[in-house]
Amino acid sequence: MNSDPVLVTGATGYVGGRLIPALLDAGYRARAMGRSLDKIGCRPWAGHSRVELVQGDVMDVESLKQAAAGCRTAYYLVHSMIAQNEKFVEADRRAAQNMVAAATTAGLQRIIYLGGLAEATHGDLSKHLKSRIEVAEILQAGPVPTTDLRTPMILGSGSASFEILRYLVERLPAMTTPRWVRSLNQPIAIRNVITYLVECLKHDETIGQTYDIGGPDILTYRDLLDIYAEEAHLPKRLIIPVPVLTPTLSALWIHLISPVPASIAQPLTEGLTSDAVCTENRIQAIIPQKMLTCREAIRLALERVKQEQVDTCWMDAGDLLEPEWAHCGDAEWAGGTIMNCGYRARINATVDDLWKPVSRIGGKSGWYFENFLWRLRGIMDRLVGGVGLRRGRRHPTEIGVGDALDFWRVLEVEPPQRLLLLAEMKTPGEALLEFQITPLANDQVELQMLSRFLPKGLFGILYWYVLYPFHQWIFYGMLKAIAKSINKPMASDPERFTPKLHTSCALPQNKS
Repeated sequence: MNSDPVLVTGATGYVGGRLIPALLDAGYRARAMGRSLDKIGCRPWAGHSRVELVQGDVMDVESLKQAAAGCRTAYYLVHSMIAQNEKFVEADRRAAQNMVAAATTAGLQRIIYLGGLAEATHGDLSKHLKSRIEVAEILQAGPVPTTDLRTPMILGSGSASFEILRYLVERLPAMTTPRWVRSLNQPIAIRNVITYLVECLKHDETIGQTYDIGGPDILTYRDLLDIYAEEAHLPKRLIIPVPVLTPTLSALWIHLISPVPASIAQPLTEGLTSDAVCTENRIQAIIPQKMLTCREAIRLALERVKQEQVDTCWMDAGDLLEPEWAHCGDAEWAGGTIMNCGYRARINATVDDLWKPVSRIGGKSGWYFENFLWRLRGIMDRLVGGVGLRRGRRHPTEIGVGDALDFWRVLEVEPPQRLLLLAEMKTPGEALLEFQITPLANDQVELQMLSRFLPKGLFGILYWYVLYPFHQWIFYGMLKAIAKSINKPMASDPERFTPKLHTSCALPQNKS
């Protein structure tokens, strides 16, 4: 086995995050590339002796060249899934061209690409599937041979496709559905996808080839809905296909009932409008494996969700960009007026005592005080196109940089003393929420909650001042409720405080 590292782009994504431990189990060295080293560094495999962490961006060709240097193989697992003014087409095109340039400069021997299962000759393909086909063409037109593994729907705990299926069945005893529920698909389990990706390294005959990879079942989306209901021990759902629901309307409906935002649901539903069935199965003779049926894949995914053992999730992927106005050294007036609301309290407890409820905040644990108001804010956010609270968190107790946490994103974690969150709900400005635990004398600690907000325009300023009394009330109540959750007495009632400049600019330089 070659000792050169294998480059994995998109290492913090749904597939990449599962591929790396599989490569390690197979004895390979892995070079995990992502836009944020802090985010990669929080993955369970980040400290493995055969893992290298590199910062890079497929849109930055120089960083991509540096990441590929010294490797022989690269996995290309990057896609612009978010539908936004069709900019994803140009972004995917440019990223693929950058990968070709980097692979050529680094002298890679091969690229392995996870593409989409579709035929370019089909006139009704979605723009996202067409873009994936174009990416494969760009990569395979370069001097470095590219293996294109064309996948249909991927089923596994945490995948966006599985989450949509789960919420549709569990929340809707009856549903009107678009015509695409009758389209044929050949879903494949995520563990089968990972096996194909890893085993390709052992088979030189796969270099430069294109393969369709799918599971053993060919069925409609309606069949999947029925199978899920059976595996979840739910009554069969009443499904009424109607011709008026476009993929866009379907995506908006999915956005309202599931944690998957419309921007991600739309390309997935658009992809279902055309059949996705394998036209050949040559790879099965080269890489034989036990292929999971759709029923087995759904059953396994449900077990993982029940056991809270979801290794990676669709919401893991995405940018992690710290607001520039929060950098150390900025003057108070730099970039505009920063609003803040801070409360603190002294508690008769240890730092570790308090870190437990702070690190578990959100998701099923809730926000400790007036959770109905947090849920109401989440509902309002969903109605205006935001992520809402339903997204929850990846794990009930573990938390890392880049994790989604309800309608927040974790920017920094310094156990057991600091947690910094960036708001991803729809707001007329940018917001940060920070928890700071500081040890004091006499077996006491100080717990601080600090909210900072950079408003955009007059509406942003009005938004802040309208909500300011609620912030005060909620922060006061949250501090008392957090202390109560660990049965520790408070040495003082929560009090308002105004942070000094060096405290409110405690963020490091942008590492994304």
